[in-house]
Amino acid sequence: MRIQQLRELLEYIAECRLDMAKMYHRLHNQADSSRAKLVLEYFEQHQKDVAQHLEDYLDTAPAKVLDAWYKDFVFEDFKKRCQDVMLPANMNEDDVLELHLELDNALIGLLEKTAASSSAAEVKSALEDLVRVEKIHQHRLVHSTIRMEDI
Repeated sequence: MRIQQLRELLEYIAECRLDMAKMYHRLHNQADSSRAKLVLEYFEQHQKDVAQHLEDYLDTAPAKVLDAWYKDFVFEDFKKRCQDVMLPANMNEDDVLELHLELDNALIGLLEKTAASSSAAEVKSALEDLVRVEKIHQHRLVHSTIRMEDI
């Protein structure tokens, strides 16, 4: 995926979140364990919520920030990566969480890399704030998932 403006990057990450939600839905249909199914449902909804938050941010962020340009910024085909993910029917909550963290960290890493390559202080600050929010979301998700084990 070739990205030229920050707006395109954030739209792409929102799409990636929706691709993850679709993947969790597909894996839910393949899972045997009711606990794994519960985690997959939770992750699916979480990804939809995160995508919506990004779309809301795109609606309210300053155009000056969103219109920042990047040269030759390339990222993997995340949609294909999500489509290619396979877990065994006997997957457990830890397998699902491990998969989620791998994918989530790839997207957070993309934001971090973009922030590091941003020369405008306002853009860099906005991206660092997004990274911070993404990490908080991830931290809460992990804690919620661990609490589900007590159910």
